[in-house]
Amino acid sequence: MSVTQPKVPTKRLSSDERREQIIEAAMAVFGARGYVGTTTDEVAKAAGVSQPYVVRLFGSKESLFLATLEDALERLVEAFRAALDSTLVVDGIELPPEKRIGKAYVDLLDVRGLHQSLAHAYLLGSHPTIGPAARAGFARIWHFFREEAGFSPDYAREFMAEGMLISTMIGLRLVDDYGKEPAITELFLACFPTEIASVLEIIPRGDEPW
Repeated sequence: MSVTQPKVPTKRLSSDERREQIIEAAMAVFGARGYVGTTTDEVAKAAGVSQPYVVRLFGSKESLFLATLEDALERLVEAFRAALDSTLVVDGIELPPEKRIGKAYVDLLDVRGLHQSLAHAYLLGSHPTIGPAARAGFARIWHFFREEAGFSPDYAREFMAEGMLISTMIGLRLVDDYGKEPAITELFLACFPTEIASVLEIIPRGDEPW
């Protein structure tokens, strides 16, 4: 399974590299357990560092979540921009921008916890600090679709709605019912008609911690 998982460092890393290592681990753990259900100790263990080191770098779980949210948003928008500026040919047919962006969104399943960390953030609108950051991030994605990609309001809405559907499927670990429940199998094939094999390979299962 070629999935970006939190890795225990094997060499001495700089503080910036350690920070990236911890955010990568935090994204996986926050994505699986949510903000409330995650502890800095769990993130530290996933990152292969001590809990005091996590606190020393980030100060608090809240600050760590905000850093993780910003990183997830940055990766998402960067992937969308790269897809928008690229040319992709499949079976001799050049894919239009919306198809390239959609593929980029699915390809980000390779970053464990990214979609779910964003989804958890969007449920924290009442949080005094995370709420404003999550709203700003959500608006940032909308602005990308409208202003950079040039999507109409209706198309941008449909695109974001399908993205939320995919995030829900990931969070529910619906893949466990693929091939067993006809309705779920049909849903997967409808959402990933050309990428089902790669999606089934990397999407997290119910028995995985994250």
